[in-house]
Amino acid sequence: MSGRELLAASDVDFDPETATIEDESVLDLLEPSVREWWVDEFGAYVPGNGGFFTPPQREAVPFIHERKNALICAPTGSGKTLASFTAIINELFRRDRELTDGLENSVYCLYVSPLKSLANDIHRNLALPLDGISERMADRGVDTEIRHAIRHGDTESSERQKMLEETPHILNTTPETLAILLNSPKFKQKLETVEYVVVDEIHSLAENKRGTHLSVSLERLETMTESSPTRIGCSATVEPLSTMAEYLVGEEDGETREYELVDTRFVREFDIRLECPTDDLIDTPRQVVQERFYDRLHELVASHTNTLVFTNTRSGAERVLQNLRETFPETFDESNSGCHHGSLSKERRHEIERQLKAGELDVVTTSTSLELGIDMPHIDLVVQVGSPKSVASLLQRIGRAGHRLGETVQGRVVALDRDELVECAVMLKKAEEGFVDRVFVPENAYDVASQQVYGMAINGVKRETDVKATLRRAYPYRDFSDEEWERLLAYLTADYEGLEEKNVYAKIWRDTNDAPDGEYHYDEFDVGEPLVGKRGRLARVIYMTNIGTIPDSFTCDVYVRGSNEWVGNLDENYLDTLEKGDVFVLGGSNFEFSYRRGSKVYVDPTSSRPTVPSWFSERLPLSYDLGREILDFQGELLDRLASGGRPGVRTWLREFPMDENSVRAVARMFDEQVRYAGSETVSTESQLAVEEVLDRDEYRRNFYVHSNYGRKFNDGLSRLVAARCARRSNTNVKVAVADNGFTISMPLNRKVDVADVLRSLEPGNVREELRRALTGTDLLKRYFRINATRSLMILKRYKGYEKTAAQQQVSSEMLLSFARDLDEFAVMEETYREIIEDKLNVAGIVEVLGGVQEGDVTVTHRELYSPSPRAFGLATLMASDVVLADDESAVLKEFHARVLDELGEDDAADALWSDVTSTDD
Repeated sequence: MSGRELLAASDVDFDPETATIEDESVLDLLEPSVREWWVDEFGAYVPGNGGFFTPPQREAVPFIHERKNALICAPTGSGKTLASFTAIINELFRRDRELTDGLENSVYCLYVSPLKSLANDIHRNLALPLDGISERMADRGVDTEIRHAIRHGDTESSERQKMLEETPHILNTTPETLAILLNSPKFKQKLETVEYVVVDEIHSLAENKRGTHLSVSLERLETMTESSPTRIGCSATVEPLSTMAEYLVGEEDGETREYELVDTRFVREFDIRLECPTDDLIDTPRQVVQERFYDRLHELVASHTNTLVFTNTRSGAERVLQNLRETFPETFDESNSGCHHGSLSKERRHEIERQLKAGELDVVTTSTSLELGIDMPHIDLVVQVGSPKSVASLLQRIGRAGHRLGETVQGRVVALDRDELVECAVMLKKAEEGFVDRVFVPENAYDVASQQVYGMAINGVKRETDVKATLRRAYPYRDFSDEEWERLLAYLTADYEGLEEKNVYAKIWRDTNDAPDGEYHYDEFDVGEPLVGKRGRLARVIYMTNIGTIPDSFTCDVYVRGSNEWVGNLDENYLDTLEKGDVFVLGGSNFEFSYRRGSKVYVDPTSSRPTVPSWFSERLPLSYDLGREILDFQGELLDRLASGGRPGVRTWLREFPMDENSVRAVARMFDEQVRYAGSETVSTESQLAVEEVLDRDEYRRNFYVHSNYGRKFNDGLSRLVAARCARRSNTNVKVAVADNGFTISMPLNRKVDVADVLRSLEPGNVREELRRALTGTDLLKRYFRINATRSLMILKRYKGYEKTAAQQQVSSEMLLSFARDLDEFAVMEETYREIIEDKLNVAGIVEVLGGVQEGDVTVTHRELYSPSPRAFGLATLMASDVVLADDESAVLKEFHARVLDELGEDDAADALWSDVTSTDD
């Protein structure tokens, strides 16, 4: 029965003779049993949708049917993953029916996801079509069996052994497990029949080294399979599409493999809005703000079936749930509310996921752990507390609501901080316009290359040119030069004097093929052919037990210098932010960071105010692209403020998806900013503002640089500026970094022209200056350990012994000084590359400083009596988590009072009266 005949025979309300059925051609591609199952499962013909398939399914199924590589980009809940599997399942059922002995006992389709929970969810969801189609086949007298299974780190050894005997035709796995399977002596043969590879949530892999590792694994798979596997990538939010597609498909003979784009990103209806509990986040008592926030959250949850609440930290997620239960005990308890984040036990997370899927929970709070993954069909509202820091993250999170095509995506973003009001206003507007932040792929990473080249050598002696070519076919290594290859091989062959004395041994050998009478002759290669092979009898065991790219981490004990008194511990991620002299809060007391030795941190008690907030290491950084959009927004706001005053700004802001409180708060802040400090203190796309404030109470000179390009950018730029300032002033300077800028602080009796420092930074020298600025830092020490471990220079596991992250750190610090003295040592070079490129956004810094040098960006300077309204956040960086930011209210009120006092009581009163009386201006 054809697609049209099947539709005509089904119980649907349309005229099959006159209706335009977009699905007819797609349905006709499917086997009869697959076609029938699809129509039965997905219900009535929907005229507005043109048929039974969603837009991504309608476009993707024909491409995959024709064995074309495809990147499917569509909102969460639009059926893109099912689109990937439909054509594949259809082909497997057809072939199983037609072949005398059915499908081989091997893998035909690999599904790779970043999360074990996502693999588990897909595994459960696959059972429905496979069982349903098998039943319809059986009704026709055809006995078929398409097996599917999960293989990842939690899979029991008995299950792994069973897969050798009865191999799944569809295997769900993770990047790390795939790399292990490629080197499994027995199972790798099961992968030779792979014809399809589905990479889900591709954007979350491509931006980090897990994705780099996966891209090389796919090229290694390519060399093993009987035919080139069709690659399908899925993502809800990704940009640029062409880059992600090129990352997915890799290269062949120096040219990007062909691919198709299925771009149906904006087929869902959005109902998103920014809300704020008050139009005055400074002078409204913090308790009142909190009460209004929880009253509104309760109202939102009560008016929806299931609500998912995202916060920006794990502690924030715990706190919101606790406060909801305490404030509304008659409404919320353990039976209908829960919390989900990475620090909870696996069993607890799985139970929350099960309850979410079943629709048993009215509200669940989370940080990032539910941003990707499981299907939650009952969620009809997502609330985001604070800024998610990127449009992509916003779309990914609110996309969890209305998890069906045709349902409106409902999302509410609640801002409790004035700087985040601006961020969120721009973010929601850009989301409505279809803007998505770019994904940046790490390139030419030596540590991942070390693992993969080692893995290839372990699988057998190979031509060096073949190994190099396999690496270069992967998108992140497409420009890997011969010089970089030689540097990599010098490390892998331990071609450095003294290296083996440090217990760092060669992993591969590199030589030309001997003559037939030679000791090392391999018949399959020409004499004189450059070859590589593994070194050491335990090579395979070392490789299989140490590969992966996710770094181990640990907590450091904190001691007071001199007395050796233990005062608590810190997550080592937090130490990335600390420089000598930085002040932080621990156990309610303030301490100044001095130095770290291994897993011990030494500090001095101090009465100075903190310079690094307690939540710093948990928060996601503002995306560079969104930062630029915010600067563009600020430029337009200044123009409207100049032409129409505060009423004109409010009228314009009402075009944004934000409530009236948010409109008035943003308009008032910028109006006060310009009247107090002038428009030259507001950074825009063409203006980088620096303000200088003398703090005579603390005897400090503080500079606030309004570089609204995100924390990665500001971390890098602030290091450059601080190094120059320290040299010019001959004193230690303190740095505090945020998403919307950074603070440079020095003693009051020292003065440096920070604006001139910014103008003097040469874009061409930035990399080298950053490299010098990193020397001796804990950031360098930590990332050297991470890269030394990824490069298998330090073994986490060896002969049954396992090194903790703290022990790895001790080993790495013993190796660091030696490695630093070696000429262009691969692990050292990768450490600098990762920090400078991936962590400090050197590309963005070069771009902006280039604009300064060319005159496209003007650096302005203004000396002020007190921080301007746009600098309040920079001046109070020690504020706690946004959900409970009450400990800095007094400081903010003091700053605001100074500004209003400077403007004059009458002026300020007039402005406030204007806000009260204006309704539609």
